[in-house]
Amino acid sequence: MTHEATVHGLGVSVEEGGDEGAPVVVLRARDEAIPIFISADQAKSISHALEGRPFERPLTHDLFVEMLTEFGGAIDRVRIDDLSENTFLAKIDAERYADGERREVVLDARPSDAIAIALRVDCPIRVSDEVLEAAGQPPDAFEVK
Repeated sequence: MTHEATVHGLGVSVEEGGDEGAPVVVLRARDEAIPIFISADQAKSISHALEGRPFERPLTHDLFVEMLTEFGGAIDRVRIDDLSENTFLAKIDAERYADGERREVVLDARPSDAIAIALRVDCPIRVSDEVLEAAGQPPDAFEVK
C-alpha cells in the first residue's frame, strides 16, 4: 500500500559536534516523517519549486518537464517505493500520447529528482508502507524551514 506524502520542509543535518552536514528533504506521510539526504543542488531546486520562485534559467527539472510535455507526455505521480542498502528508490509514473494512443511509462529516478519534478507539476508523491516502516520517524524529531 502507498500513502500520499507532502514535503514537510528542507533542512540541514547536524553532526555530532554541532557542525552542519548534508541537506535533507523531509516528507510527511501517515503521520510520520521520512528524512531523505540530498545534494545542495537538489535542495536548491526543491526550494525554488516549494517557493514557486523560478530560477533565472531553466534548471534540469524544468527542462525535463518541458521536454516531456513537448513530446506528448505527462507525469501522473511519483513514488518513493523501496530502500536498498539505506538508499531510497523512486519511480516517476508518466503517460505519453502518440497517434491517439495512451502509453504508460515508468521511469526510474532518484527521490530528490522525483520530488523536485512532482513539485513543479503538482502531482502526488506516494510513499510505500515498506519505506515508512523502515525510515519513518516522529514528525517532531525534525526542525525544518
